[in-house]
Amino acid sequence: MSNPLNIRIGQGFDVHAFGDGDHIMLGGVRVPHERGVLAHSDGDVVLHALCDAMLGALALGDIGRHFPPSDDRWKGADSRAFVRHCDALIGERGWRVGNVDVTVICERPKVGPHADAMRACVAEDLRIDQDAVSIKATTTEKLGFTGRGEGIAAQAVVLLVRA
Repeated sequence: MSNPLNIRIGQGFDVHAFGDGDHIMLGGVRVPHERGVLAHSDGDVVLHALCDAMLGALALGDIGRHFPPSDDRWKGADSRAFVRHCDALIGERGWRVGNVDVTVICERPKVGPHADAMRACVAEDLRIDQDAVSIKATTTEKLGFTGRGEGIAAQAVVLLVRA
């Protein structure tokens, strides 16, 4: 059965626990923070959720399938490379990103001061206009692991359109 609308929607989610460090990576931007994240790559929850959304829209598996933590090539890797790889995969199949909407879930750090820089990085890597990239944040009102400051999460939705 074909898709007469020539669109696909994918959603992604990622989470990392806080650990030692003095910054976290969010949307390709180094954000100062009193903690780092525990992760095999750079632990960028924004870009990991985005990759899962992109891959999911075309039923291509998840980020762990394409960049397994068991593979030392990805140790400390810049997650922007993951996004560019996922963009190439969808392009090879005749699709492109139409727009992206990401929500970061945490009490701290504050995302707002860095959101425009994140939008610029994502737009550059996906070769789309910055006004097609939404980065926003919410708290969990001090509930759960994010509310207790134990980690950070992000969810992403992406619309793919036929190229």
